Amino acid sequence: MNRRVFLGAMTAALATARTASAAASHQLDRIGLQLYTVRNQMKADMAGTLAQVAKAGYNDVEFAGYFDHTPKQVREMLDANKLTAPAAHLELSMLSAEQWPKTLELAHTIGHKLLVCPWIAEEERSAPGSWEKTAEAFNQAGERVRKAGLQFAYHNHNFEFGGAEGKRGYDVLLQHTDAANVSFEADLFWMTFAGADPLAYMAKYPKRFVSLHLKDMAKGMTTRSTKDNEMAIGDAAQVDVGQGGIDFAKILEVAPAHGVKYYFVEQDNAKDPIAMITNSQRYLRGLKF
Repeated sequence: MNRRVFLGAMTAALATARTASAAASHQLDRIGLQLYTVRNQMKADMAGTLAQVAKAGYNDVEFAGYFDHTPKQVREMLDANKLTAPAAHLELSMLSAEQWPKTLELAHTIGHKLLVCPWIAEEERSAPGSWEKTAEAFNQAGERVRKAGLQFAYHNHNFEFGGAEGKRGYDVLLQHTDAANVSFEADLFWMTFAGADPLAYMAKYPKRFVSLHLKDMAKGMTTRSTKDNEMAIGDAAQVDVGQGGIDFAKILEVAPAHGVKYYFVEQDNAKDPIAMITNSQRYLRGLKF
């Protein structure tokens, strides 16, 4: 190879390297934790657990219960650890007209901006037309939340991706809810476990997803289930973020363009929750996309 050809090849290689570097220059600025992951620790010692969460490097938390603490006490614990709680999982009944004043005060005191319904009971989704009825309930709750300057979303598991009168329940919810009032929090693990593609859903329903649950699935996992009685299989298939087969970089790269604002690590039944949240946070801090 002569000098001219060599220099040309080097220039091309450097340009390619710079392009690749620029294409993978993004990282998560803020990483949150869904506190359901450490629910047993929270129940025993909320203040101490929040301190451990902050020490592990998290910026935000998403609540899943307050364990008999007042909103003021919760806010004081968050402030003491320099944590914010932009989101919370709440029973849909807490967003009813009767309970809304109390819930709104709770949200303002703690600092919640996103209120998430985490579950639909089996009896509420088994009858014909139940998904449409649930969608209407979401519309009503979402409108109430939006008028207060907050945002409402629904968090999926795996059962939403089963057939509902020839249609996926999840699609019924997306198609029968008002985008102005109802957003979605995509649990990446449960979507994948059910055989659904998170990227395809974000592309098909742009700007409907406000939050992601970063939860990984063991490599080689082939079980695909939309049945409630097989959720234990899914629980056992969850691993620390970065140790499984979900391509988080590919998802995180496009998530902001689809409207995603919040990112929460979660594992439903971690054997060592503190080790899990520490390992997952470390992986995500180093992930470029």
